[in-house]
Amino acid sequence: MNVRDLGGLGDMTPGAVIRMDEPTTLTEAGWAAAWEHGVRTIVDLRDPCERTSDRAHRPDGIATVPVPVEPVGTPFHDRWQRIDGLASPLHYTAMLDEHPHAVVAAVRAVATAAPGGVAIHCAAGKDRTGLVTLVLLAFAGATADEICADYLLSYGRLQPRFDAENPGEGVRDQLTAVTGLLADHGTTIEESIAATVAHLRMPDFLLEGGLPKSGLAALRRRLTG
Repeated sequence: MNVRDLGGLGDMTPGAVIRMDEPTTLTEAGWAAAWEHGVRTIVDLRDPCERTSDRAHRPDGIATVPVPVEPVGTPFHDRWQRIDGLASPLHYTAMLDEHPHAVVAAVRAVATAAPGGVAIHCAAGKDRTGLVTLVLLAFAGATADEICADYLLSYGRLQPRFDAENPGEGVRDQLTAVTGLLADHGTTIEESIAATVAHLRMPDFLLEGGLPKSGLAALRRRLTG
């Protein structure tokens, strides 16, 4: 429901990186479409306890690399679960400051993947995927406006999923809910993402987070060809 190629944002090459929600419900036709698009590696950002079996066979030629990003069991995780449920960009800057190595590990998985396209996903493909996507796009030269516009696409695409998972409960529009949450904290989605992009120091953030200099070159080749 929430899949898109990041090509064309900044200097990102089409086919290099695809963001998506968890692919476990893909049919054989869905996996065939991923293969035809060039996907050869999937970077799974979910915690191990979230993983479920695929509905259809995942092609043998597509490697899956698990890289849990959310720091479950840490004071950071407990604090932000209370603040925004880790479901908005409000926590992005704090995550980059307090747990940079988790994010850089996901970036490294993209940089070192086998030839072919790389798809990154969490559960809904919105916030953990959104944060890793933000870092990749910032490295590829995308503007804060481009990154924010891409992030906002997830809300409309995911609303049917939220409605289906909560039938008859009148699930609040997610964009309205997150917009209201951020307003309570004196900011907006746009301002939160712009602040996170401005806070990133490239390439220092990646180097200090554990990506070697050779990894920078590999990442640039991967993203921009």
